[in-house]
Amino acid sequence: MILNGLMAVSDALWGTPMIVVLVSMGLYLSIRFHFYYNFRHIGFHFRNTFGKMFQRHGSGQGSVSGFAAACTAMANTIGVGNIGGVATAIVSGGPGAVFWMWVSGCLGMSTKACEIILGQRFRVKYSESMDEYMCDRSFVMRNALGWRKGAFLLAIACFTLGPWTCSVQTESVVGALREAFGIDPLWSAAFLGLTCFVTIFGGLRRISAVMERVVPIMALLYILGGLAILVQHLPQVPETLELIVRSAFTPMAGVGGFAGATVKDAMRYGIARGLYSNDAGTGYGIIAHATARTDHPVRQASWGWGEVFLDTIVVCSVTALSLLLTNSYIDYPGVDSASLTTVAFRISFGDWGAWFMAIAITVFAWTTIIGMYYSCEKSVNYAFGDTRRNRRAIKVYMIYYMIPCVVLYNAKADALWAMTDILSAIYVMITILFIVTQRKEIFRLFNDFWFRFLPAQERGENPPVVAYGTVPVKGERK
Repeated sequence: MILNGLMAVSDALWGTPMIVVLVSMGLYLSIRFHFYYNFRHIGFHFRNTFGKMFQRHGSGQGSVSGFAAACTAMANTIGVGNIGGVATAIVSGGPGAVFWMWVSGCLGMSTKACEIILGQRFRVKYSESMDEYMCDRSFVMRNALGWRKGAFLLAIACFTLGPWTCSVQTESVVGALREAFGIDPLWSAAFLGLTCFVTIFGGLRRISAVMERVVPIMALLYILGGLAILVQHLPQVPETLELIVRSAFTPMAGVGGFAGATVKDAMRYGIARGLYSNDAGTGYGIIAHATARTDHPVRQASWGWGEVFLDTIVVCSVTALSLLLTNSYIDYPGVDSASLTTVAFRISFGDWGAWFMAIAITVFAWTTIIGMYYSCEKSVNYAFGDTRRNRRAIKVYMIYYMIPCVVLYNAKADALWAMTDILSAIYVMITILFIVTQRKEIFRLFNDFWFRFLPAQERGENPPVVAYGTVPVKGERK
């Protein structure tokens, strides 16, 4: 009964209106940005993102390098959503869901850029309880809109409910390890919880240091594994791509273990799972990128392109093609989420494939849980302010945060994804409100960077750094 209720709320929130709003917002922003974050200036974005992966310093003010901040953000994006989320989307929405993932990703590049600009623009500096630049939805709500009471309530809701969505990650881990190695789920959940706790206990700099080492390596290994499957089935790739596009606009009848899907199903699950994977529009970009050292907020926004491209266009596509080319979504009814992707790799590489996937899922889930913790911690920081209470509250919150990850490892995947979709939908509505109300400031900074700041640098001039949040802010609980 609870599952049915969650599914009903999730379906209502992610119905046609939400799809129309997300696609329309992404298209509107893309047009207003002259498609700079979609397909124009790709060379510039590549140089300022992946081209600076090993640059540990940079001009401007912030707590960590732009790449370290991006890796913390990608810990949220490149994770089980790329593996279990894509599998769930295909099982529920058919191959056409992959096409709508691509659409949400391409348009979401502009939405993610807006989040990063907002995070840099309305960030603050805490200096008494911690030495860190920060921002989240509550800081934007207070500093941009002046809604102090609403911001305080939002912070409480975020740090209270946020940890429970991480149970999606644990469910995927215990399923993959049981499938590959026969490990008892209780032991898997306990190990995951302990190692995550040890990492988050070190704070932002330890989290960022771990993420910038683990995330790129694991993503590269996973991509190479998926490409190996594509090479094995190379003759079927064109036919599979055609199936994806055709199914995006034509209902797909049931076959084998696949029950069939309508075009609405393809859109709903493709956009919802694509959003969960790349986080475009949920506001997480506000949080992770507020810490970055950069000479202009819009330069950091290049990661709006980099993150979504790597997450959705590359990693999600690797998962989707692995499932479709091996036919696992049809031949293995009843298998869903990350376990289905594990099956696809086992079909292609035998037990070695299943072992690899179990390790990949575990690492991805581990990094996502840690990245999500950082996001939730910023809500704690807002609620308690730059005070000693903040330091004490963080230590208590670390324990609370890990409880769902350990306790809910046996919950049904459908229920967990429904709960995650509900919270994501709420975050989307709040983030869209921010973008709409602050669009003039976003476009002002966009124009300032591309048509004043960057041309001045290219002429050999040295324009002053454009930075915000340099004044320590006392905590407020009103």
